[in-house]
Amino acid sequence: MAPAAEPAEVGIGYLFSVRGLEPLALAEVPAENDGRAGAELGIEDNNTTGQFLNQHFTLEVAELAEGADPAAAVGGLAQQGIGYLVADLSADELLAVADAASQAGITVFNIGAPDDRLREADCRANVIHVAPTRSMLADGLAQYLVWKQWRRWLLVEGSHPEDKLLADAYRRAAARFGAEIVEERRIEDTGGARQTDSGVVQIQGRIPVLTQEAPDYDVLVAADESEVFAAHLPYRTWDARPVAGSAGLMPTSWSPAHGQWGALQMQSRFGKRFSRPMTERDMLAWTAVRLVGEATSRTNSTEPAMVEAFLKGPELGLGAYKGQKLTLRLWNLQVRQPILLTDGRVIVSVSPQQGFLHEVSELDTLGIDQPETACRLP
Repeated sequence: MAPAAEPAEVGIGYLFSVRGLEPLALAEVPAENDGRAGAELGIEDNNTTGQFLNQHFTLEVAELAEGADPAAAVGGLAQQGIGYLVADLSADELLAVADAASQAGITVFNIGAPDDRLREADCRANVIHVAPTRSMLADGLAQYLVWKQWRRWLLVEGSHPEDKLLADAYRRAAARFGAEIVEERRIEDTGGARQTDSGVVQIQGRIPVLTQEAPDYDVLVAADESEVFAAHLPYRTWDARPVAGSAGLMPTSWSPAHGQWGALQMQSRFGKRFSRPMTERDMLAWTAVRLVGEATSRTNSTEPAMVEAFLKGPELGLGAYKGQKLTLRLWNLQVRQPILLTDGRVIVSVSPQQGFLHEVSELDTLGIDQPETACRLP
């Protein structure tokens, strides 16, 4: 009897960098393996199917240190046989890694950078974007607010560049769906301790002053991606109004509160494996790894050309516990996906909302649509 052939090896890398400040909410300090745990679970799921197809998946984790050469990091992973790279990086880091990965024949899956420019003027043919864009998140929230007839918004923006990009996404969403921004305000990050013993007293007096004397509005929309002030807004505004955006009702691609469409089983399985809730970053990493697994199993091949053709073809449809299968926008390689709206404890709604129609897919009402795109892929 001839010995069984060795399984075909599929190497997936996970490259991350440490970014951002510690969250304002102590309950939201990320675990050390945030994101990576999702990738590990994705590898296990890939191998469950792969054992029947004589395919075996491995995960190599690497950190891109501050100031490190992205090309060197990619080269090191390439030497280990990595053909696919899950990247949890900033926008500039991602571009540098993508260009180096292109030279090495590596496909990159972006799970960390929501910047629309990465799917538009700075798009790359070897980067598949699993993370939703700021415009997708803003559109998902805007659709719900408009559906609720909360059309008059007070927009409060932070002072960091990422906050401005997020505020721009909300301005675009308001114009797109018929909301009105009645006034804009800006809160400067003056530094200082993010958690202090006297903080509650100071904040309770400061936030109402910052939001008083505004024109009549239905909802305060906060653009605070840097997490400087938004968590302090709910229940402290001068007027009794709901808060949405970076606090209150928040748009996201995943939440530990999500339990529909089989997500409860996914959450339970993740919790038993890692003894903590499954975060958005975990789910994005799991999705990226599973996209590779789905392509290799459906094609019964580990050849990069066949895998790429399937990922960019019409048969791709990954179940991700969000009510409909995920597909790819071929014009900019953004993964289509519903946007969850959560207050942190429950899922309030899921966008796209009913009544927001599209000739191809209602999911394309979220974010920049094909007629608007500036991406020109080869």
